[in-house]
Amino acid sequence: MTPWSRAMVSETRLTPQDFIWPLFVIEGQDMSEPVASMPGVERLTIDRAVKAAREARSLGIPALALFPRTEPAKKSDHGDEAFNPDNLVCRATRAIKDAVPEIGIMCDVALDPYTTHGHDGIIENGRVVNDPSVDVLVRQALVQAEAGADMIAPSDMMDGRIGAIRQALEAEGLTDTMIVSYAAKYASAFYGPFREAVGAGGKGGPQLGKEGKRTYQMDPANSDEALREVALDIEEGADMIMVKPALPYLDIIRRVKDSFPMPVLAYNVSGEYAMLMAAIENGWLDREAAIAESLLSIKRAGATAILTYFAKEMAEAL
Repeated sequence: MTPWSRAMVSETRLTPQDFIWPLFVIEGQDMSEPVASMPGVERLTIDRAVKAAREARSLGIPALALFPRTEPAKKSDHGDEAFNPDNLVCRATRAIKDAVPEIGIMCDVALDPYTTHGHDGIIENGRVVNDPSVDVLVRQALVQAEAGADMIAPSDMMDGRIGAIRQALEAEGLTDTMIVSYAAKYASAFYGPFREAVGAGGKGGPQLGKEGKRTYQMDPANSDEALREVALDIEEGADMIMVKPALPYLDIIRRVKDSFPMPVLAYNVSGEYAMLMAAIENGWLDREAAIAESLLSIKRAGATAILTYFAKEMAEAL
């Protein structure tokens, strides 16, 4: 009958510690750019990303995930800028760790922000090739870890990349760097706004071709396959497991959580954010209630932590 009694018996609660805040970073000084398809989300220059990190600390958000918008002149067919130790994301990582060392930094390992074609790996003869892509991804992971990234997050879905990155980190003495594997990353229609935000395919970016990323990301029709992918990545040395997207794949989050004694992260992706914001801005949904319910459902499904563009707003509300 009363709010206090319902709160007392609530089975699932959200706290600021549940969130990882994704940030898009750009070149420049004291600037921000709106992401057209993600109302309220901006690309930030490094100095403003540092300011966001201080805000995260004050709100109790434990970690940030950094995604670069690479300038077109620095892109190439093989994504060489990905393993430049002075690339945008490495400089942002160093700046944030220098200013706010207690904030965790997660860096994405994939070539799509750095390639002219927008794919996550290297293309040869019209196909994304696995092993040459893994070699480049290892180099990318090493420069990110050396820049101070606490969590290396391979999102490319190449086979064997977790083991190769783990071996390389160990060989370089980077034994405390965690690997967050995007083990169950689906070939989803909900990534469009993100690709626009980083300039990697989708609206305003390179075309990904007829097949898109379906030749290496997971088929949305499959769930048993997700468990096999997770098991392989754990065996290769992953410290945490990612399910992406979140809301259309709550069943996958639950299956992974029930099957493996591992932290399970869920990515509340750009398309989920854009979909909710469109309804909110049209007055069709109550903003506070809809955002809270959607994130609560992800945690209830079994997520240990949630990457969400609502992180700051929810932390302020909590």
